[in-house]
Amino acid sequence: MLPWNDAAVSQFENLRQAKTRVGTMDLKIACITLAHGATLLSRNRKDFDKIPGLRVEDWLS
Repeated sequence: MLPWNDAAVSQFENLRQAKTRVGTMDLKIACITLAHGATLLSRNRKDFDKIPGLRVEDWLS
């Protein structure tokens, strides 16, 4: 797990201001991932693909 830090908070605020249409918890997960330059592993591509710059992989498909 990666920590919720100042960089993640900054990402969150920017995406909220841009009115990114994703649930709050999914947006927080995405912001943590972006802040750490990581790739998110998830089957929930429908929501996470809406977030600019987020790399998402589904290892089960």
